[in-house]
Amino acid sequence: MNHNVSPRYLPGPLRAGDRCQLTDPKGKINTVSLKPGDEFHTHRGVIKHDDIIGLPDASVVLNSSGIEYLVMRPLLVDFVMSMPRGAAIIYPKEAQAILGQADIFPGARVVEAGVGSGALSLWLLRAIGPQGHLYSFERREEFAEIAELNVATFNGFTPENWTVTVGDLQDALPKTVRPGEADRVVLDMLAPWECVDMVAEALVPGGVVLMYVATVTQLSRVVEALRATGQFTHPQSSETIVRGWHVEGLAVRPEHRMIGHTAFLVTARKLAPGAYLPDLKRRASKSDFTDEDMEAWTPGILGGREISPKSLRKRVRNATESAELSQSSDSQPEV
Repeated sequence: MNHNVSPRYLPGPLRAGDRCQLTDPKGKINTVSLKPGDEFHTHRGVIKHDDIIGLPDASVVLNSSGIEYLVMRPLLVDFVMSMPRGAAIIYPKEAQAILGQADIFPGARVVEAGVGSGALSLWLLRAIGPQGHLYSFERREEFAEIAELNVATFNGFTPENWTVTVGDLQDALPKTVRPGEADRVVLDMLAPWECVDMVAEALVPGGVVLMYVATVTQLSRVVEALRATGQFTHPQSSETIVRGWHVEGLAVRPEHRMIGHTAFLVTARKLAPGAYLPDLKRRASKSDFTDEDMEAWTPGILGGREISPKSLRKRVRNATESAELSQSSDSQPEV
């Protein structure tokens, strides 16, 4: 970590370069990056950035029409939902479950693939702290660039304990992480079962692998692949569903909308060399599959979606502007 600056998410007055949320009386939220001389315009009035810079977090300001706006520095959960995206992000409900189920701890050495837009990277970097190290792998250079810019925007700098490698995990992992060096491995990719043996080699005995998969066909394939190696404990599978509640006095009821299925999380732990795991007693399995069945797990069937080059270039530009403003020399916080 760069010790000359403090992370921008730490408490303190709102500073030039910070991102902040402006919430109007109807609850509509707009996110802006504070810049001296700039203004935030709506059809209901104008707010000068200079009127916000220097205020305590969670202050209230008036626009030119006298309308009140709540001004707050975004939490990480807010930032990841509004940051520029290359690939789809891992949503906060899964990210929080990943930190718990994979037992991410301060000082951990964590492997992550793929990095996507950097949402999970931000959660992992915060959890491991400056004593840990995050090794992130991404096949597409454009996605890796957006992820690095998003992390730099949120922190105000690029953490020194973060290594981003562009390339295929199967080729790049052995060149970056020595055997038995990783405490945790988190995979968010279309075909994680292809990397099971390599992950087993990288993990320490007792280390945790967690795989994020979207469909039931992926879930079945990856669980069977983990079992087939004989190097892991019996895989555990789950999904996270979040339902909000409306509470006003005695009017208490579930919200009409909820955040349902977005992905399955599969976890297992690496066995010690030579350890033997007894088979679970269960009914005869119908999990055997043929080469023909494998066709159901191709990227096209699994819903791989390409982003147009034009759209991707625009997202890179947006992420670059935010990162440059966040890291500008005249807006760095004092230590």
